[in-house]
Amino acid sequence: MREREANDVNVEGLDAATCELVELSIVIATAREPELRSGMRRAVEARVNPEWVEELILQSYIFAGFPRALNAAREWRRVSDIPAPRTDADALGDRYELWLERGEATCATVYGAAYDRLRANIRELHPALDEWMIVEGYGKLLGRPGLDLSRRELCIVAVCGALEQERQLHAHLHGALNAGATPAAIQDTLEIVAAHVDADAASRFAHLWNRVREQ
Repeated sequence: MREREANDVNVEGLDAATCELVELSIVIATAREPELRSGMRRAVEARVNPEWVEELILQSYIFAGFPRALNAAREWRRVSDIPAPRTDADALGDRYELWLERGEATCATVYGAAYDRLRANIRELHPALDEWMIVEGYGKLLGRPGLDLSRRELCIVAVCGALEQERQLHAHLHGALNAGATPAAIQDTLEIVAAHVDADAASRFAHLWNRVREQ
């Protein structure tokens, strides 16, 4: 992966800021607090858009759990010196209908032609999981403004790889493409993941990515 300039946005692969965001997504999901603090400091020093970082932290709770999301938010506040917003309009009141509509649209973008099959498969696991996936996951979180879906999906690819959740990695490799990420950006993301997993896992992910690209 070649070095990117911080304002280098018209590239096929990852620009510098997105590279830092992808790396931070892995740190939030896997690292202890000292490494998490260092990751947040790198994001500040690299001048990653603070709104992107905030959105990454918020979405991390559905992939890494609420405790890690809370720890990430705490370290971000300490390192960035950016206070939390007083309110969040997207989290206020009864917004079920908005989240449902936004969730269906976002999930359909990510899964493309596989969307209907996905919904049927998840309902067979449990109808509550299907409801939460759409309303909570894709509507309340991944459909939020503030961070584009392409970057969100690249970060999800990174977390699924770092946690070795290959079924979800497979789905979100497709999802990243469907959301507009370039193959080069996905390749760069997998190279970042490879530094956080053993050689066998990195090899499996490379073969998986090759199959996705060939489809």
